[in-house]
Amino acid sequence: MKLRHLLILVLMLTATGMGLFLFKWQVLGFPVQAHRDADTWTVEARVSFSRATAGPVKVTLQLPTAPPGFVIFDEQFISRGYGLAMEGSGAARRAMWAVRRAQGDQALYYRATLFRGQGPAPPAHSTAFPAVPQLEEPYASALQDLVGRVRQESADIATFASAAMRVAQESDDTMRLLLGDRPDALARAQLVLNVLHSARIPSKIIQALRLGDDRRDVPLEYWIMVHTGEEWLYFDSRDGTRGLPANLLVWAWNAEPVFEVEGARSIAVSFSMRYTIEDALHVAERRTALKHPRIMEFSLLDLPLQTQSLYSILLLVPLGALLVVVLRNVIGISTFGTFMPVLVAMAFRETRLLNGVLLFVIIVAIGLSIRFYLERLRLLLVPRLAAVLTVVVLLMGVVSMMSHRLGMEVGLSVALFPMVIIAMTIERMSIIWEERGPAEAMKEGVGTLIAAAVIYAVMIQPGVRYFLLVFPEILLVLLAAILLLGRYTGYRLTELVRFRALAGGGK
Repeated sequence: MKLRHLLILVLMLTATGMGLFLFKWQVLGFPVQAHRDADTWTVEARVSFSRATAGPVKVTLQLPTAPPGFVIFDEQFISRGYGLAMEGSGAARRAMWAVRRAQGDQALYYRATLFRGQGPAPPAHSTAFPAVPQLEEPYASALQDLVGRVRQESADIATFASAAMRVAQESDDTMRLLLGDRPDALARAQLVLNVLHSARIPSKIIQALRLGDDRRDVPLEYWIMVHTGEEWLYFDSRDGTRGLPANLLVWAWNAEPVFEVEGARSIAVSFSMRYTIEDALHVAERRTALKHPRIMEFSLLDLPLQTQSLYSILLLVPLGALLVVVLRNVIGISTFGTFMPVLVAMAFRETRLLNGVLLFVIIVAIGLSIRFYLERLRLLLVPRLAAVLTVVVLLMGVVSMMSHRLGMEVGLSVALFPMVIIAMTIERMSIIWEERGPAEAMKEGVGTLIAAAVIYAVMIQPGVRYFLLVFPEILLVLLAAILLLGRYTGYRLTELVRFRALAGGGK
């Protein structure tokens, strides 16, 4: 029953920790690696018009919704004296500005800040068979001839759509009849849509912007969405190229005008953009603060920087404790307690490994000699520990002064060692020396240094400190692992090596 209870607890801790981690990584967009950059764009739509005399004006602008490959984490609506309301949802999201009186030249702005990433799923679109376009003669016959020609040059729905777009770029008599003498990009895209609908293929026109560096007056492009019966495919209406480019931002999921203005004249809309590179963690924080402010209130990243620096070190202690458990209970390395290797490893982060080992050995060796001398004075436990602690502090000062005189600045880092822990180590080592002999004392001392070196090698990895600070819920997974190892009663690796002769003799 106890084992079942432990397993249930371990599963709950693991599921909670991993669930929170995956939510912050996949949904909130927090990067798992430090110093990751995020490609960020600020896209601006400017609607300009003039109103010669005072009067009411209403402006409607389509807004981008769930563009594939991008995440919008900030939106701004810039207008002076206009009321703003949001209309629609899903693929038909719009902003509507209105004012009772407007006079002279006017300009309204919409700005969206976005970055590459897996955002919400695109809006659902109808996959029902479309109605066949009803045209008058001779346009109906010309369209049917065009459909037959495209069908001959294709093998399936995807190739049919691509062939229709290539044919729509030609300039023969049929094209001039259906498009006129000076067709624009929207007219050609609409012709392709008529060809697809004549073949009863679900399809629709979408409007998109091609992102780049700082650009102004970026034109809208018309793309065709085609359903193959299994999935939606995207095609460039100009040449039939299949697939959305990585820098294409879907602005509108329909062919309707992107903007409409009532009560004005000289109407125009222009798109501009600015490209920047930002820290991916900063982008994720801003996005979470806007969309999930309550989550950021309970995040370590919301603490003051000084406190964050403190926790970035404290969060390494459970990881070091887990490594000590593995080294002691699974591998079989003997150490002076559980926390001593962790604290020594944290001191090594400042002194570096080789210098830290050297300083540790010197202080412990001299302190152990003095501890044996104090033993002859027959002191009680507490006074003896106080004396050892005083000696350790004096030794630290002496080593620092001597190294400074010799031009060895590494000795100045000796104060980073926890003096109380070193004093307890000297006391513990001396007791083991007396009770179980010098070999056992040296064995545990060397084991402590080995464990500290292993923990130090993990702690100094650039991503470990960052990862635990951004995803502290991983400590729940570490806790689950520690609890699970707490029931391990099998052979240690060192015991398998120690008793390998007996194992061979039994065969």
